[in-house]
Amino acid sequence: MKKKIFYWSPCLNPVGTVKSTLNSAVSAVQYGSNFFDVTLINACGEWDEYLDYFKENHVKIINFKYKFFKYLPKHGYVQSRFSYIIIFLFCFFPLIKLIKSNKPEFFIAHLITSLPLTIMNLLKTDTKFILRISGMPKLNLIRKLFWKIVSKKLYRVTSPSIELMNKLIKINLFDQNKVHFLPDAIIDVKKFISKKNVEIKNFERFDKKRLIFAAGRLTKQKNFSYLIDEFSTFLKNNNEFILLILGDGEERNKLEKKIIEKKLQKNVYLIGHVENVFKYFKKGEVFVLSSLWEEVGFVMVEAALTNLFIISSNCPNGPTEFLLKGKQGILFENNKKGELSNSLIKYSNLKDINKHKLEIKKNTKQYTKFRHFLKLNNILTN
Repeated sequence: MKKKIFYWSPCLNPVGTVKSTLNSAVSAVQYGSNFFDVTLINACGEWDEYLDYFKENHVKIINFKYKFFKYLPKHGYVQSRFSYIIIFLFCFFPLIKLIKSNKPEFFIAHLITSLPLTIMNLLKTDTKFILRISGMPKLNLIRKLFWKIVSKKLYRVTSPSIELMNKLIKINLFDQNKVHFLPDAIIDVKKFISKKNVEIKNFERFDKKRLIFAAGRLTKQKNFSYLIDEFSTFLKNNNEFILLILGDGEERNKLEKKIIEKKLQKNVYLIGHVENVFKYFKKGEVFVLSSLWEEVGFVMVEAALTNLFIISSNCPNGPTEFLLKGKQGILFENNKKGELSNSLIKYSNLKDINKHKLEIKKNTKQYTKFRHFLKLNNILTN
């Protein structure tokens, strides 16, 4: 008899965690269809645009969304916390009912994890709860106390980077035997080949330029304001380069103003949200990650897979780990003036660039859907 896996990842914004949840669920079906019956809980409409894709891949969907959720505030710390509280309250009883009636073997919580973990602590159930933690949250007194209370009943805790896994073990709130490294299921080889072969319309204006890419939601975390400042400095003696930033978000107006103030309209472009990054990345030569904090991240792995050289901030967890602590690519000190511009200069003077790109590309192997499934299966069943 197949074991039921339920995934819980409610969100109002298209954050990277949604992608990691989606790919994890699909990998469990693709490679474990004889063992697992996989269901995603559609709490906030986060899976609405993927319904056909899930149907095609035999992933089940359970809806108990409320239509007014889409009107909840999405931006700002206080506003988003208010939205999370509303989601918590309105989903509390439906989720209890769901777990009681369906009796899943495993329940994997990615976002707004306090809700399923609270229910886990209240219910007498045989369901095994798995908590995914990405990006080390602030360990305030409330979170420490909550994690300590739920830790005994938790079946497993997973982390998308080894560095974060070690931090979780070090804080001593979870049994270290329960904490596991589970790399995200980022790469689908077949999809990569098909997406990479798609051409971009009206891209001729960039054909003779050297392209630097950055990608992600336009938020404070991604630190694109710092990136633009540093690129402006680098550009003074390297005007053959163009910076293209893929993504959208609450800081768009602020970044547009900065581009105008620095007279960079012909050198820095905010492309907007892009579904297929590969068709852009294949046109470039460098990917820059300027985040204040980050896991390995989809875009970094996708950029490396597309043969881009990687320049990244040394922010905690993923990037430093992916680039082998600076043995590959270039790491710069996070948010320090002159660091990124000097890193770009260092790149422009590198020899054997293709050799460097190939070395970085090798690091993407552990982020395939198949590798993810092998580790997930081991975590669930051993």
